[in-house]
Amino acid sequence: MKRALATLALLSLAACGADGEPVKPTASSTITMSSSDVSVGTAVGLRRGPFSLALGVGS
Repeated sequence: MKRALATLALLSLAACGADGEPVKPTASSTITMSSSDVSVGTAVGLRRGPFSLALGVGS
């Protein structure tokens, strides 16, 4: 849990531009339905040049 919060804090810091030019975050969500259940997933990420960082959760 602490690692997830630290990553979220780092993403927020990078997105606000405190360490340089602001980076626009990306977000995506998925909903998958089958005959037996429904699953939901969400991801938030940053992309700068060739580097990409994403954090996702789902069920």
